[in-house]
Amino acid sequence: MKTTLDLPDDLLIEAKILAARRKTTLKAIVEHALRREIRPAAGQENPDPEKFELGPLGFLVLKRRPGETITVEQIQAIEAEMDEDEFHRAISPGRA
Repeated sequence: MKTTLDLPDDLLIEAKILAARRKTTLKAIVEHALRREIRPAAGQENPDPEKFELGPLGFLVLKRRPGETITVEQIQAIEAEMDEDEFHRAISPGRA
C-alpha cells in the first residue's frame, strides 16, 4: 500500500543518510522503524541481561550500578549497536 508522509526536513535527511549508510532503502528504514515501534511489548527480548532489565512498560532499561554514571554517549552507542543488530536480523532472518 502506498501512503504519503509529511516529515520534518531534518528527520528525512537523517533517515536517508542512515539508509545509504546501511545500503538499503528509505522504505526499508521506515518499515523497520514502524514494525519495531508497534511490536507488542510482551515480545521484547532482553539481549543482554547484564546491562538491561525489562521495565514496567515493556521497554529495555539500563541497569544502574551503585556509583556508576551513565553518559549520553554510552546510551547512543548501545542504541546504535542494538539498532544495527536488530536491522540485520530483520533483513536476514536465517542468520543469528
